[in-house]
This record gives sequence, C-alpha cells and structure tokens, in this order.
Amino acid sequence: MSCYNLCLLGFGNVGRALAELLVKKDEEMREEFGIEWRITGVATRRMGWLASPEGFDLVKLLAGDVVANVEPQPYGVREWLKTARADVLFETTSLNHLTGRPAIDYLRAALEAGAHAITANKGAVVHGYRELSELARNVGKRFFFEATCLDSAPVFSLFRETLPAARLLSFKGIFNSTTTVILEEMEAGKSFEDGVRRAQALGITETDPSQDVDGWDAAVKLCAIANVLMSVPLKLDEIEREGIRGLNTEKVRAARDVGRPFRLVARAARTIDNRVVASVRPEQISGDDPLGAISGTSLMVHFELDMMPGLTVTSHHPNLQSTAYAFARTCNALKAQVNEN
Repeated sequence: MSCYNLCLLGFGNVGRALAELLVKKDEEMREEFGIEWRITGVATRRMGWLASPEGFDLVKLLAGDVVANVEPQPYGVREWLKTARADVLFETTSLNHLTGRPAIDYLRAALEAGAHAITANKGAVVHGYRELSELARNVGKRFFFEATCLDSAPVFSLFRETLPAARLLSFKGIFNSTTTVILEEMEAGKSFEDGVRRAQALGITETDPSQDVDGWDAAVKLCAIANVLMSVPLKLDEIEREGIRGLNTEKVRAARDVGRPFRLVARAARTIDNRVVASVRPEQISGDDPLGAISGTSLMVHFELDMMPGLTVTSHHPNLQSTAYAFARTCNALKAQVNEN
C-alpha cells in the first residue's frame, strides 16, 4: 500500500473539487489501486503556506476551518513542501499566459524537493514543458498536466500511453466553451453582451471575459498541445489570433440559418520542413465537420496522424468534478512508477 502526502497549491473551486473527489474515491483507490493518501499542505494567497505533516482534518478543511499543527508555519514554497513532506504537488494557481510564472517556479521547486508535480496551469506547459520534463526525468519523478486542456478528456495521456510511434500531422479543435455559449446566444437573436452574461451565469468565464473572447485561452491550449504532441517549440506570438468581438448578431444568425454556424476554431499543422503553422479565429463549421457536433460547454479536438486519417476526442459538458478527475487519475500512473522502481 502506497501512502502519498498531497500538497494543494491553490484551494479554489478546482482544488476543493479535487479534495472532495479524493474523499469520494478513497475506498476504490485503496482496494483497486493500493493507494492511500492524506493532504499535508494547503496554500493560498489568503491562508498562506499551511502544513500539517500528519494530515489535515478533511471535514474541517472542506468546511473552511483549516487547522495546521506546525508552529511556526513555513514561509515560501520550498519550506512549505519540506515541512509538509510532500510526495505530490497539485498546482492550480492563476494563469500567466505571457510567462507561465510563478507556476513554473512552483513546479520546479516541487520536483527539486522530490515530489511529483501535477498542474492545471496551461502557461506552465507552454513556457516550461521542456525544462520541467527534463528535470522530472533527471530526479526520477513525474510531471503531469492532463487537466490543462479539455478538462477531463485524456489528450496527452492518450498519445503517451496508447499511440506509440504515431506522428501527429495536424489538429483542430474548439477549446473554449465561453465563446460557443456567446455565439449560441447571438444565434438566438441576443447581443454579444447577453452572451457574456449567460457565460458568466454558467460560471465559465470571469467578470472580464477578454481571455476567452479575444482568443487567448484557446491559443494557450493550442500552443500547449502543439509543444507536447508535435515536439515543436511553438510560441504564442507565432499563432495568428482573432477573437469573436468582430462578429455581430446579424452575421452570426445568417451563418446559422445556412447551416454553417460560427465557432472559435484553433488549428495547427506541421509543415514539410517540420515547422508548425497555427491559428485561432472564428470559422464557419459545416454539418459534416467533426467540430460541427459541438454545442454549449462541450469541447473537442480532432487529430490527423500518419497512422490514421482522423481521431476525435470530445469532452461533453465538463464540470469541476471532471477537471478534478484529470488530476486524480494520475495517481494510478504514480503507483505504476512505484511498482517499476
């Protein structure tokens, strides 16, 4: 039976959903996978760096009554990881799409402290994938990032575990649910602003929806997938990016009426000289296109490989639990590594 000390860096909606899911799946993890766990570290801007090496009381933790049993409490990520005796870091801090920091620094600290590093931060993959992957190999730990794109859909592990020697030639996808919701509201005759309010009511966008509607969220995800699965160092400023602000209700409704609705589509394709050309822009989608099946908050990516003409992965209406599951399922991979060693 392997027992992991888990540290949660960020304890917002996703972090809480992860803790709740671990509690829910505790018996199955013990009986089916031989995994025990305890949360020994929690860190947020509001609470600071809290450590409890023997494990927090989960009932109190989820109720917001966090009681740490170490005095004084640690200061800074490295001291926190050491005090909490971290085996695994789950990192859910805010995205910085321009640099990927401080998430990259947190993940590096975890690996150097002898902990596996698992993140939902797209910026860390875009700007730190090679650095962190090499470090993880050198220290005999794992760097996982399945929750960064398409929530619960197994995009990266699909290639890592089941598609050996398959060469990815191109892919396209709908990576942002906010823009789909907005465009569907406009198709119904409502305004762009009405669509934003609808997305905010669903809890899928921020008060300032710029990251979504201007195409940044989709571009960062596209960049992450290209960097990992195509092994080409694509940079954000190399992606042709156009959001949906330029579309008006009349144009959006007309496109829907002829059966070719607008969606924000992300594309990347490998060139003959092994570069990648990539774009994020509104496109009209025909009914026979794989992306034509997407509606609401669902997400999709369609791959074209040298071994097969098309492979499509869809995440149907993902929620916080499915995002948390993308974190939790990596525990089995960690168990497999323990067995190998």
